[in-house]
Amino acid sequence: MASEEELFANVDALLEEEPHLPPPAERARLREAAGITQARLATALKTTTQSVKNWENGRSEPKSPRLDAYQRLLNGWAAKHSAHGAGSVAEATPAVASSEPVACEAELADASQVAAVPSAGPARPAARPVAASHRPVAGKAAQPAADPRFPHGPLAVLDGDGSAYGVDGIVLDCPATTVVELVEWTLRESGLGAAKLNRYGKDSDPLVVLTAAAAVKLGLPERLEGYEQRRSLRLPEDHPVVKQVAKAKWQLTQRGFGPWARIYRKAQGRERQCVQLAVLSWDALDERAWPGVAEMEPAGIARVLGVYAQRVITPRGSTAVSGLELMTALRPPTKPERDEVTGNWVSSFNPGSLGTQPMDPAPPEATLEHPVVAQTGWRGGFLNEEAYQWVRPVDSLSDEECMLPFVVGLDLNTAFLAAAARLVVGLSAPDHFHAPAFNPKIPGSWLVDLSPIELDPRLPSPFTADGSRPTGPAWYQTHTVAYAQELGCDVVPVEAFLRRERGGYLDPWHDRLKTAYVDTLADLGVTKDLSDSEFLAAMERHKQIDPAMAAVLAAIKATVKGGVGKLRERPQGKHYREGGRWPALERPTWRPDIRAAVISKARVNMHRKLLNMSRMTGLFPLAVLSDCVVYPSPGDSPLDFLPYAASGKPQPGGFRLGSTPGLAKLEGVQSMLWAVDLMEQGLNPARHIKGGDAVLEDGE
Repeated sequence: MASEEELFANVDALLEEEPHLPPPAERARLREAAGITQARLATALKTTTQSVKNWENGRSEPKSPRLDAYQRLLNGWAAKHSAHGAGSVAEATPAVASSEPVACEAELADASQVAAVPSAGPARPAARPVAASHRPVAGKAAQPAADPRFPHGPLAVLDGDGSAYGVDGIVLDCPATTVVELVEWTLRESGLGAAKLNRYGKDSDPLVVLTAAAAVKLGLPERLEGYEQRRSLRLPEDHPVVKQVAKAKWQLTQRGFGPWARIYRKAQGRERQCVQLAVLSWDALDERAWPGVAEMEPAGIARVLGVYAQRVITPRGSTAVSGLELMTALRPPTKPERDEVTGNWVSSFNPGSLGTQPMDPAPPEATLEHPVVAQTGWRGGFLNEEAYQWVRPVDSLSDEECMLPFVVGLDLNTAFLAAAARLVVGLSAPDHFHAPAFNPKIPGSWLVDLSPIELDPRLPSPFTADGSRPTGPAWYQTHTVAYAQELGCDVVPVEAFLRRERGGYLDPWHDRLKTAYVDTLADLGVTKDLSDSEFLAAMERHKQIDPAMAAVLAAIKATVKGGVGKLRERPQGKHYREGGRWPALERPTWRPDIRAAVISKARVNMHRKLLNMSRMTGLFPLAVLSDCVVYPSPGDSPLDFLPYAASGKPQPGGFRLGSTPGLAKLEGVQSMLWAVDLMEQGLNPARHIKGGDAVLEDGE
């Protein structure tokens, strides 16, 4: 006879088993008897209609905590609609569906609450909460896509247990065990994707982000050799997963199966067949651009990426790649047009875009390794429009300045984005001119001597990145030359490469990113209506309010800087040969002249503020690094030295505090002794005033 201990052990084993569900057909019968549609049930359980269909036809089974909630609901329905008039789910058998409609709002709400809470017992990865605590503040979270083709948003984060976490807390059940199955599930069942950003553009391909556990489950290595060399990271062509993809008639792009992989088949008609995969453990989300995101739970990662996708674009690689792709998504190169002769619709050039063909730059706009330089034998110098890296000579500091106790760093919000506002750039190939008259409305590169211009030595020169005075003729972008004219210089160009067609190519890019930046800051409590003191206080605590939204903000800033940097991507990788072309040159968005225009305008904007500040306050900066400037100050706040009118309003023309692009925020505060010590060592205080944080380089 069995002992009491044996009986209890057997009972405990039964209790630990997964909840037992009725056969699939009975699940459907009970739901129909209750008068509940599959869509309503899916909403209550925070899953998809397709998942409910799969449960009811036996193709897949729910997992905890959704499993527990589903069983609870079926038990309740079985008590009311049993095929035998009574009994529980365990006793129920398939029967003809009842036509009796029953109000089950409370039951569905109850099940939804259970689905959002981990079940009792041993914790499992699938039981992570995805309740309201994960949602953005201020009601500006990413919402499921309005487009009925993509009911579950632009992306999902797949964990090792088959749970695919999407936007707004939704969790999909993914049965895939191979990469090929994942691609097919994503395209056919997931409901993932995003609508195009321009009427002439293309829908965004669905993105599936793989956790380390998911990657291993799909046959991928958790890490790759050469992890530190992230740019060249990819699976070898003989890897089993790469072979599986090819055998199933899918293709990989030229960058192969790396941290960001694009798997596709040629489009059939108008329907695209392409899925993006991002592998977290392969460093798909760079810590500098996505701080802390890779370490979040899958639901948190989905929230961060979902908000970014809603406000910017579905990520397509690094933030630099996404920044560049956003330009094309908002300004597609082609549009459909009816042929007047045949009456057929054909693809034609979309005015205001960069077109579909790459365009060689003028020789002075190219890089030294560009083939156009070698082909023309160019030796006439190059455009050198770069952001400031300037430190004021220590011996130029006055005694009064040295006696001030503090140095305060001001950082301009997304300075490159502010410079892109209403920026006119060239759209056509450059034409060569000799001794042209300067016209500030024509984008291009001008050879001109700006060395005669006399400026206060306590300010950096606006014409060079290191702030030194030019020593003779050099190539400058239109905005730099126009500013020289603004300062009173009689500009006489020797030579120029100019573009006849021009337009505001970056306007929609600027507008979308500006809105994303401002809205995300508002989610963090930094709004436009704050006073300067309130703004400083809000900025001091904004990252602690919601680390997830702070990560979105960092990604938006990296998208701006990286997107501009990508316009002049240099050769990289082991396959490059000196003097040859590299892959970036084959895209229409390889436009170093547009990059130069943005940086030139940003540097000119900075110098104009520096000059106005010196005139209004008598203060001169100690150092400038790109969009950060360091000033001596009598106090430890920008409020102690920024110019204000008698009314209390900021004086126009100088630095102003605020949350929009081009306005300033506090970067850091240190002592004057600290700054002088760095300057004497030849170091830039603007680089270190924040506290040693690394600077994200252009193009990263």
